[in-house]
Amino acid sequence: MGLTVTLLIATVVVLVGIVAVRATTRIGLPSLLLYLAFGVLLGVATNWHEVDLAKDLGTLALVVILAEGGLTTRWRDVKPFTGLGIALSTIAVAVSVLIMAGFMMLVLGTSWQVAVVTGAIISSTDAAAVFSVLRGLGLPSRITAALELESGLNDAPVILLVTFLSVPIDEIHSWWQIVLLIAYELVGGLLIGLAVGFGGVALMRHGSLPSSGLYALMALAVLLLSYELATVAGTSGFLAVYVAGVVLGNSNLPYQRAVIGFAEALAWLAQICLFVMLGLLVFPAQIPQAILPALLIGAVLLFVARPLSVAAASIGRKVPLAEQVFFSWAGLRGAVPIVLATIPISNGLSGGWEILHIVFILVVVFTLLQGTTLPFIARRLRLTGQSHTQDVEVEVAVLDEMAADLMTVSVPDDSRLGGLYIADLRLPPASAVSLVVRGEVRFVPDQQTRIHGGDQLLVVVASEQREATERRVRALARTGRLARWFDDDGEEDRPGGQR
Repeated sequence: MGLTVTLLIATVVVLVGIVAVRATTRIGLPSLLLYLAFGVLLGVATNWHEVDLAKDLGTLALVVILAEGGLTTRWRDVKPFTGLGIALSTIAVAVSVLIMAGFMMLVLGTSWQVAVVTGAIISSTDAAAVFSVLRGLGLPSRITAALELESGLNDAPVILLVTFLSVPIDEIHSWWQIVLLIAYELVGGLLIGLAVGFGGVALMRHGSLPSSGLYALMALAVLLLSYELATVAGTSGFLAVYVAGVVLGNSNLPYQRAVIGFAEALAWLAQICLFVMLGLLVFPAQIPQAILPALLIGAVLLFVARPLSVAAASIGRKVPLAEQVFFSWAGLRGAVPIVLATIPISNGLSGGWEILHIVFILVVVFTLLQGTTLPFIARRLRLTGQSHTQDVEVEVAVLDEMAADLMTVSVPDDSRLGGLYIADLRLPPASAVSLVVRGEVRFVPDQQTRIHGGDQLLVVVASEQREATERRVRALARTGRLARWFDDDGEEDRPGGQR
């Protein structure tokens, strides 16, 4: 009976959460707030405050969110801005933590330990919020790439800092030991993430599976493996899973769209569970006394710490003022602080419950304030409406017995593939466009068939030439028929026979 009731409650939560996504989109209210409210009501009814279990579930949910963030991060787009993204995830976080800790100690009279822990918890931006909100605003790639990298990378060092400091004060390591431990865990997590990611790519490309869903499950298993191996090795599992996700998401995997779609659904579920869980944990009677300090902390974070930390990370990088302002306002908080807020309580830190209630209030305020005003801020700063050509979508199915692959190429309306003739593609010898789907019409093309925006092309290709074919298609989508002149596919012969 207990299990049945638990499953019933969980099912209702998921269904309400999914319906809330559509309903709140229409009225402009962030659906995350409904999850919080539902969690609070459920907590009052059940009196559920299992912090250790919440910490474990929250960690798993954050792993899923970071995995999805890695899978959907396009390395080609973010690579030019890795310096800025890393600076935002390290320098900016350090500056923000120092400012917030100083304010809480000097103005609010908080102990240094609680002040630093709280500053670290609220200084980390949220991957799920950033990935879901920014990609629909039509922002320049420089902004979205830097913020995505920041939100994907800053969780690992912040979680380590919170973990090291949320212990009895006599067990805290010296500052240089903490620095060395964090450096070791980050480097180790990076290396393990790369190793598992590339190993997973090789595994998923070897042979074929009878269902596209099995590829999605295999990708999820590989990403969870990266987290577990890194954790067992005493390194950062969160960084490992994000890096492994980036490797998988930027490789030519079979059924890649199905894999990413599955990960996005799990990330939504994880985010719903985290916000419901935060509502479950709080004590409503203790919220009023935390409102004033939370609002003061939030104001300093939003209008002082975040802008100064962004300015510090932008030194020497020629970041325009408008972009710095947007970076300052786009430091979204959500799922990550929820997970972090459970660590001090689980570790028995005095003041841990006060931190949780402050985080609850800040998540509500920032979700309302930032989540609803980001499009307006972007328009006022004239950062939206940038011309951006959508990348072509390529889905691959494996024909194992024939040593061949089927590639489905979806041509965006603004792609430079539009207007080209089939003959202009000049695909590798063992590949051919076998079918064109245009609206409700399907036909076999010839060399003089012209490609239109919105078409879907079915390309049959020998397995050993799949990567070269996909590179060629993506190059044409970016550069048009002059792709070879721009050396955009890596297959053009050089004088003297060099490539």
